[in-house]
Amino acid sequence: MPNIASLLKSEILRLARKEVRAEVESLKKASAAYRSEISQLKHRVETLEKQLSRAEKKSMKARETSETPETTTKIRFSAKRFAALRKKLGLSAADMGLLIGVSGQTIYHWESEKSRPRQAQLEAIAALRGIGKREVKRRLEATVDQPNLEG
Repeated sequence: MPNIASLLKSEILRLARKEVRAEVESLKKASAAYRSEISQLKHRVETLEKQLSRAEKKSMKARETSETPETTTKIRFSAKRFAALRKKLGLSAADMGLLIGVSGQTIYHWESEKSRPRQAQLEAIAALRGIGKREVKRRLEATVDQPNLEG
């Protein structure tokens, strides 16, 4: 009897190994396929990230070139500094208004903070910041002479 038992035992062991080997082979194949697919997906994600970074850089460059210097630099206005500028240049409110293109009353309103200049007027004020008394006199004379030529 021990012979039959050992034969039976060895046969069962052989069949079990065969079944396990078949299952393991299918799992190995599936695992290899999954690893290959994961590798392809990683490669694809990497290329898409590179494309995205290139597109972002292009859009940043496009935004930088589309912005003009006028829109990027903000001109600040201070009533006290404006009044100091007018006094430094030795101008009356009416003369300052002539240079900027507004009335003398508007200049007083700006200095007393009752109103604020518009963007175009802020640019005109900013243009006056870097000039001296001689240049102001020359510009005033040119402004005063222009209406006489037209009329």
